[in-house]
Amino acid sequence: MSPEGASLEVRQTSSNGADPLRMPDGALVAKRDAPVGGQAVLEGVMMRGVSVWAVAVRNPEGEVELSSEPLVPWAKRHRLWRVPVLRGVVALGESLKIGYKALAISANAQLPPDEEGEKEEIGGWVWGLTIVLSLVLAVGLFFVIPVGLTSLIKDQLGSAFLFWLVEGILRTAIFIGYIVAISRLPDLRRVFEYHGAEHKTISCYEAEDQLTPARAKLYSRLHPRCGTSFLLIVMVLAIFVFAPLGLPAWYWLLASRILGIPLIAGLSYEVIKWAGKNRRKRWVRAVMWPGLMLQNLTTREPDEEQLAVAIAALEKVLAEEPQTDSTESPIEIVA
Repeated sequence: MSPEGASLEVRQTSSNGADPLRMPDGALVAKRDAPVGGQAVLEGVMMRGVSVWAVAVRNPEGEVELSSEPLVPWAKRHRLWRVPVLRGVVALGESLKIGYKALAISANAQLPPDEEGEKEEIGGWVWGLTIVLSLVLAVGLFFVIPVGLTSLIKDQLGSAFLFWLVEGILRTAIFIGYIVAISRLPDLRRVFEYHGAEHKTISCYEAEDQLTPARAKLYSRLHPRCGTSFLLIVMVLAIFVFAPLGLPAWYWLLASRILGIPLIAGLSYEVIKWAGKNRRKRWVRAVMWPGLMLQNLTTREPDEEQLAVAIAALEKVLAEEPQTDSTESPIEIVA
């Protein structure tokens, strides 16, 4: 039976008696945010709370390996890092750091032991090089190439308005094309299934439902705070952020696109944070609809074993950190 059909038989209500919302796919999603976020990794899921993050990975033998680390959010270390827009830049940097570390843990869990029976591990320099290359690729593909290609026809466009409009459309098209391309890679399908398991588990927890695979599968694999939606907002907001700059020399154009990334990321953080807290409003859901549609490409329906892994990661976080007020949480983006 599909999650949609099952949800008709078992009407899910939150602790205050209010029905959860339904996403465009017809499945359930909670009305509130909780101070948790996450990320799909290789054969597993990373879940992050306010003061702890944990990774659950299913190894080649079929066993679930759990690991966790304490966390002192950068936003709690200095008041400056809680200033609107700036807090988004800080949160993004912190999320990237944790995400790459979680990915390394999951990759090492899949490696076979060496001849002496010791577990092999990928060296730290390999991950450092991976981080640098991935950042260079992202900046080049989504910011340098669009402005470079548009600059080739700058004289034909004849106005700053047309320049930033064409550049913005090209940037967004490249991003969507990239998402479509990677969604067709067979090797990434299981990662996308774990991404769906992460979303379903978080929504199940936010709805104060029982954290079991049978209950979690009733919830949507789409989520208002997903990193896919966040990236789409980045692409769209970039159009408006760069518009006032006009048409300076090519080197200033290039520099502005690179140096402007933190500002755009910070603004996008505020947008998705606000949208997550106002998901009850129909017009907000309408605005977030394009990002939710993109999630159909970056998530897949998980099986119950994958949901069990995501639940194990979240339960590890919940067991190791104290109860906190979700309104004070720096966690706003589900990766």
